Amino acid sequence: MGKKVVVITGSPRKNGNSFAMTDAFIKAAEEKGYTVTRFDAAMKNVGGCHACETCFKSGKACSFDDDFNAVAPAIMEADTVVFTMPVYWYSIPAQIKGVIDKLFSFCVAGKDVAGKECALIACCEEDDMSVLDGVRIPVERSAALLKWKMVGEVLVPGVLNAGDIEKTDGCSQAAALAEKI
Repeated sequence: MGKKVVVITGSPRKNGNSFAMTDAFIKAAEEKGYTVTRFDAAMKNVGGCHACETCFKSGKACSFDDDFNAVAPAIMEADTVVFTMPVYWYSIPAQIKGVIDKLFSFCVAGKDVAGKECALIACCEEDDMSVLDGVRIPVERSAALLKWKMVGEVLVPGVLNAGDIEKTDGCSQAAALAEKI
């Protein structure tokens, strides 16, 4: 039976470099027979965590009714969670940060989400690979806290303009990531 994969994107640019890698990954995963559910966080309404610690007490993941309440059940059912994003100002883009922060809801509510696989697909403008640490480290630490196994990372520096990813092997790396899950 194929795995259930949830892909959460963090770019507002549908024709951008991280979306191109995301599309390559999804195509390869679906070809393997995996069921892929995609959430484009930039096109959703997910606010920041209010630290109220009432997660799941209302029957929803977040008491503040936003689109995280659609994302959370998909994460709970998934075998693998893949985050894709560009680096904006040396960190996680705001468009996906609310989703990542609200992963805390699983901890607050004592939800057992351990044992999932996690992967990261990210790119940045600068050629310096350490620029990607601003997304890599928080995703790795979040996975560790949730007891998820990091199965792969596709980290591509040196892409800014839409289409720059085509000058790299980023899309082929993203497609190959599907083999690791």
